[in-house]
Amino acid sequence: MEHTPTLKKSPASTWDAGKLTGQWFFILCHSFLQLAQLMISGYLKSSISTVEKRFGLSSQTSGLLAAFNEVGNTALIVFVSYFGSRVHRPRLIGYGAILVTLAGVLMTVPHFISEPYRYDHTSSVDMPQDLEASLCLPATDTPTSAPSNSSCSGYTEVQHLTMVGIMFMAQTLLGVGSVPIQPFGISYIDDFAHNSNSPLYLGILFAVTTMGPGMAYGLGSLMLRLYVDIDRMPEGGISLTSKDPRWVGAWWLGFLISAGAVALAAIPYFFFPKEMPKEGHELHFWRKGLAVSEAPVNKVSPLHTTS
Repeated sequence: MEHTPTLKKSPASTWDAGKLTGQWFFILCHSFLQLAQLMISGYLKSSISTVEKRFGLSSQTSGLLAAFNEVGNTALIVFVSYFGSRVHRPRLIGYGAILVTLAGVLMTVPHFISEPYRYDHTSSVDMPQDLEASLCLPATDTPTSAPSNSSCSGYTEVQHLTMVGIMFMAQTLLGVGSVPIQPFGISYIDDFAHNSNSPLYLGILFAVTTMGPGMAYGLGSLMLRLYVDIDRMPEGGISLTSKDPRWVGAWWLGFLISAGAVALAAIPYFFFPKEMPKEGHELHFWRKGLAVSEAPVNKVSPLHTTS
């Protein structure tokens, strides 16, 4: 009685398929994480003028606030990158993403602990010259003279000193949390990838993450169309529209959305191993594409006709 041999997958091919799946999954996760991290980093720049109006910040303070996340990043990037090969890189990336999430949530705290936004109900049509001063009126029911433009920002900035301190703390935390994400992710991909496949993986990673700042500005344009106190609207609603100079949008809502995206992206990093096995083969379609691009072009000799 003859037995027909059964075809079985070799352990090597099964192992290579498992490695390939894990590698692509890490690239997918890291692309999403860097996209969300750049979204939350760039969101403040898209809404900085609204934050400046809401809390009466000066232009110098708001500009320093927008760039303050670079302080923590610059102070730690070299130190953390030096110990990159000695630590569990995926897990440290996850911890950094948690710090970025906390920073995003902390940025929204000034909205919840401050009083509801109050604006001058004087029509801009009736008093067009005094409109700028009316935007800076303190929240009070007693009639007072409008402060001058020079003292307006100083008055409100002292009044909201606690809010400004919280936002600076959040920006510092955002810079610290962003430190391990990009360098550890790139080195982790480069270590386990085949030498010929690494440029493809990194190219995909950077192509996805470059959309982060654009998505931050798009998110800002959507959130600022909503009223700042959408969660505690006064009875009877408001009489403002988004085209009114006194309008303040929901600047805080974008931070919650971005922080939620970062928190979701951080989960898989606590399940990746400290080291992945090195790829042993070049990707088939990548090798085929390179072979086609490097193939010499055959020149066709011109046809000669005889008369």
